[in-house]
Amino acid sequence: MEPTQTPTPHATTVALSGHLMDTGVLARVLDDVLEYGGDYRIESLDLGRQHEDESRALVRVSAADAELLDRIVMRLQTHGANAVDPGTATLRPAPADGVFPDDFYSTTNLDTSVRLDREWLPVDRAEMDCGLVVSEEGGRPVVRTVPVSDVRAGERVVCGSHGVRVELPPAVARGDEEAFGFMSSVASSEKPQVVLVRQIAERMREVKAAGQKVLWVGGPAVVHTGAAPAMVRLVEAGYVDVLFAGNALATHDIESALFGTSLGVDLAKGSGVPHGHEHHIRAINTIRRAGSIAGAVSSGVLTGGVMHAMVQAGKPFVLVGSVRDDGPLPDVHTDVLDGQRAMRAQLPGVGFCIMVATMLHAIATGNILPASVPLVCVDINPATVTKLADRGSAQAIGIVTDIGLFLEQLARELT
Repeated sequence: MEPTQTPTPHATTVALSGHLMDTGVLARVLDDVLEYGGDYRIESLDLGRQHEDESRALVRVSAADAELLDRIVMRLQTHGANAVDPGTATLRPAPADGVFPDDFYSTTNLDTSVRLDREWLPVDRAEMDCGLVVSEEGGRPVVRTVPVSDVRAGERVVCGSHGVRVELPPAVARGDEEAFGFMSSVASSEKPQVVLVRQIAERMREVKAAGQKVLWVGGPAVVHTGAAPAMVRLVEAGYVDVLFAGNALATHDIESALFGTSLGVDLAKGSGVPHGHEHHIRAINTIRRAGSIAGAVSSGVLTGGVMHAMVQAGKPFVLVGSVRDDGPLPDVHTDVLDGQRAMRAQLPGVGFCIMVATMLHAIATGNILPASVPLVCVDINPATVTKLADRGSAQAIGIVTDIGLFLEQLARELT
C-alpha cells in the first residue's frame, strides 16, 4: 500500500499590535484559531517594556483548506488582526437580489479598507455582519458596506479575506484611565454613579463641541419611571440629536402628555385610574387622527413630552415597531428592513451613543454602529449590557442603575 499523503495545510501570517497581554486580545485570537479548527505558531512576540508601550505579535495561522483559512482570518479581524501579506481583493457578482456569493467577506464593526490593485480604499462606514460592494462614483471605485437584504444582482462583492484590513479604534491612553474610567469596564453597578454621570456629561460636551451628534436609544421605562421631564430638558438643551425607539416609548410618552398616565398608572400619584388601561390606545388613536406626531404638535393637540420636544427642536427620531405593538403610531416603521435603513441613514456624524432602558433596540443599534463610536448602555438589568458585548459591540460600556435616577442626575449635570 502506498502511504497516505497528508494534505499540505494552507497558512498565512497575521499581525496584532496594542496592549495584547493586559487586554487579553492575544489569548482570544489563539483560542479562536483552535475553535475554528485551525492551528497556530507564534513567530514573534515583542512585548512592550514600559507600562505605556504597545506589544506586537506575528502569528502563523494554518488550516486544512483555503476556505477554512479565509473564515479564520475573517474571525481574527474582529480582534484587529490583519494578514501581513493581504494581497488584493477578489470580486464576484452577486448571484441574485438579496444574495451574496457563497464566500463573501463578512464585515466587522471596525474601520475597514479594501485594496483593489495597489490602492487601499476606505470603506464608507463600518457595520458588522454585512458585505462589501465595490462600485464607481465619478469614475473612481468606492467600497460600501451593504446588508445582504440590500445587495442587487450583478453588484461586485468582495469575497474571501484577501485585500481587506481593519483598524481598531484608538485605546484610552495609558495614564488617562481615571479621566475616562467609565470606558474601562464592561458593566458597573458599584462605581460611584455621580462620578460616572459626570464623566458621561463631559464626553457629551466634547462631542457637541466637536460638531458631532449624540444618539439616544430609549425604551418605555424612560416614561414609566417618571424620567420624561428630565429627558425633555436634555432635548431642549441640545444633547439629544437623534432618538431611536419603538412604538412603546413614543406611545406612553404621548399618553403621559395627554392623560397624565403611563400604562394607565397616574405618574403623579403612582396609582391606577379609572379606564387607565385604555389611555395608551386612545393616545395612539389621537395621533393617528392628526396624521403624525408632528401633525399633532403643529395642530396643538400634543403640547408636552419627549416626542413634542423632539419635534419642537427639529430633531429626527426613528421609531421601529414589533409584532406585539398596539396601533401603532403612524410614525412607526412596521417593515423592519425599512426601519433598519432609516436608522442607518441617521448614523453619519454620530460621535456618541447612549442607550437607556431598552434591550432589543440597544442590540439592534449596536449591530449597525461602528466600533469607533463610544457607546454607553444604562439599564437596571446587567444582562442587557452583557448581550450587547456578546453580540460584537465590544465598545459597549454599561451602568447598572435605575433609569429615572440616572436621567435626572444627567439632566442636572448638563442643564
